[in-house]
Parts: sequence; C-alpha cells; structure tokens
Amino acid sequence: MTCFTGYSVRSGSGDTLGRVTSSSNSTQASIPPSALDRFHAVIPAGGVGTRLWPLSRAGAPKFLHDLTGAGTTLIRSTYERLLPLSGHSVMVVTGEAHGEAVLGQIPELNLEDLVLEPEPKDSAAAIGLAAAILHSRDVAAGRTGSAGTIMGSFAADHVIAPVQIFRDAVGQAVVTAATDKIVTIGIKPTHPSTGFGYIRTGEKYQVADAPDAHHVIEFVEKPGEQIAQEYVASGDYLWNAGMFVAPVSLLLDHLAAAEPELHAGLTEIAAAWGTDHQAETLARVWPTLPKTAIDYAVAEPAADAGDVAVIPGNFTWDDVGDFAAIARLNPAAQQENMTVLGKKPRVYSEDSSGVVVSETQRVVALIGVKDIVVVDTEDALLVTTTDHAQSVKQAVEALKAKGDSDVL
Repeated sequence: MTCFTGYSVRSGSGDTLGRVTSSSNSTQASIPPSALDRFHAVIPAGGVGTRLWPLSRAGAPKFLHDLTGAGTTLIRSTYERLLPLSGHSVMVVTGEAHGEAVLGQIPELNLEDLVLEPEPKDSAAAIGLAAAILHSRDVAAGRTGSAGTIMGSFAADHVIAPVQIFRDAVGQAVVTAATDKIVTIGIKPTHPSTGFGYIRTGEKYQVADAPDAHHVIEFVEKPGEQIAQEYVASGDYLWNAGMFVAPVSLLLDHLAAAEPELHAGLTEIAAAWGTDHQAETLARVWPTLPKTAIDYAVAEPAADAGDVAVIPGNFTWDDVGDFAAIARLNPAAQQENMTVLGKKPRVYSEDSSGVVVSETQRVVALIGVKDIVVVDTEDALLVTTTDHAQSVKQAVEALKAKGDSDVL
C-alpha cells in the first residue's frame, strides 16, 4: 500500500489537529477537506465474544475489556484511532444493556450518537440504522447529493497497528467513497486462513488522492484450506475485515433493493429518532426486522452491480477471536512461554506453555502441560488448549441449552 502525507485531520469542529505522516518516497497526495468534513465514524459494538468465555460475557462483552495489555479497552482504542479523522462525529451502536458502560469508556460521546438496540439483529440492522439516522439528519439539514454524510463502520473489538497506516487507508476510503462508491478496507492475508471471508480485487480504480484504490469483483465466503491457499498465492484476494465506508444515501439505496423490509423498518425508526415517538417506534418496529449481515444485504449485491471499491490495508489486524489470539497479542506478558494476564495473577509454571487469565486470587500451578489455556474467574473456570480455543463457543452453547445462563 502506498503511504502518503499531507491531509489534515479534524476535531469535532473541523479544526486541524495535526497531520498523519509516514515515510515514503512516493508522490504525495492530499485529501480534499470536503471529503473528510462529510465523514462520520460508526462503531458497531455488538456480539458477546463467546469464544472468549468466561472472560467475555453477555453483561461484559469483549469490547469492554483490555485484551492487549494496552491499558485501554478495545472500544476506547477504536474510538481513539478514529478521532483524528472524524473529530467528535462518532456514533456507537450497541445493546441497551451496554449503554452505560460505553459512555463510561467514551464520556465524550454525544448522547444523540449513542444508538441502543433493544435486541441483537445482526450487522445489517445495526449499520443500516446508523446510516438511516445520519441520512435523516442530512435531509433535515438540506444536505443532499455530494454534501451528504459519508459514514465509515469499524467494529469495536478489533486490534490494529500501526495507527498511521490505518488512518491513511481510511482517508483513501473516504475520498473513494466520495466518488459514489461503497468502499471496503481489505486486509492483506498473512496466511491461508479459512476463518475469514475474502475480497477478490480487480483493476485499479483511478481516484485522485486514493492511489491504492481497486475495483472489487466479488466477495467470497470462507473457503476451504486448498482454496484459501490458492487465493493467497494469486495475490488477488484480501481478507474481508468488515470495514465499510460509503455515502449513507448509496448504502441505503442498496439496502432498499436487496432487503426492502429491513430498509422500510429502519427508515421508520430513523424518522422518529430524536422525537417523542422514538422509544415507541423502536420498541414496535425493531423486533420485526429480519436478521442478516451487512455483507449479504449490501456489500455482495453492490459488488455485483460494480459499486464497490477496496483499499488494501497493510496494517496488522486481529479480531481477537479466541484465547490463542490473546496470547499472540500480549508478548510482553509472556513468562517463559506462558502468557499470564490479570491484575494480580498468582501463577506458577514449570515446563509449560500457553495462556492464563486470572481474575481471582487463587494460585494456578501448571506443571508439564503444553499450549494450555486457563481462564479463572470467580464463578467459572475454563481449561482447554490453544488448538481447541475456537471450540469454546460450543461449551457456551451447551451451557445455555442446560439453562446455566447465570455464568453466561
């Protein structure tokens, strides 16, 4: 990816905070201020993170934890990554149960930009509602066409570095979206993963100030091992990290075409947003909305229509999908091949390797065990291996089926 310098980043009022810079001998390009002035970041903060149970639970999902030893929660880190680009134009969409905790993590958040879902409805409803609310504000303010909001959706629980390269990619995505495209930021694969969807890239998309933009040919579902190896070897595929930047009007047009029932419901809710009818409308309409992912509802059909572009992201990216990821993201916490996390962990390890997360004062002694995962909380204990870390979700489902919801 070409890193470039020279565009201003904003505060909430549009003032310049500084410059995002990186060393490169490539031609410099500048992002027109009008593009970033239209940018509004959206942070969907949903999902429990069942593969991180019992650390992550319904009442305290993974985005409310510091899983990297950085001293900040994942959602706070996400907010701070976006702040220089969006200023205080940031919206968070999360569950009703997490509203207070989110405000505790982001006290600067405007209350009108905290959108609380009565129940989970998957990413198309969450991101679609954010787009519908932002579009409703545009209409009320007389902002139409090229003056309308460009929104960028970035999950609350991803770990990204270096931040400068991420911001460069987002800046290019905003400029590209301003040409009336839905833009995704694809991650350059580091290995043939079967756990991610892929984006098949096409020819370069000639956009001033976005030298890395390419057309998207198609989105591809999670492949098998052989196909994944072919994708990575070809150099034509990127991981789909679920990062989307688009004019809200274009996103809603595609949603209306592919999911008219969902679009109609979100439009009705957005029309009542901020009025005395907001609570009643949300409570009545939200439960009726179909559940589907934004990839199926918008990205895939838009790509088929030729309306999607991609910016390759050459930054490290991790969705912290299991405890093996936590070990990978916390090298500083390693003690002789054992990653130990917790405020005051009491762990004894001899001839062992793996990861221990301790939220109690119990002593955890490990002798002669390899690649082990131990998560010790006040009311639940998990013992598995890094090879089986993805299977924790099955344990959560089994506990739920047994009625042991008190620990979930």
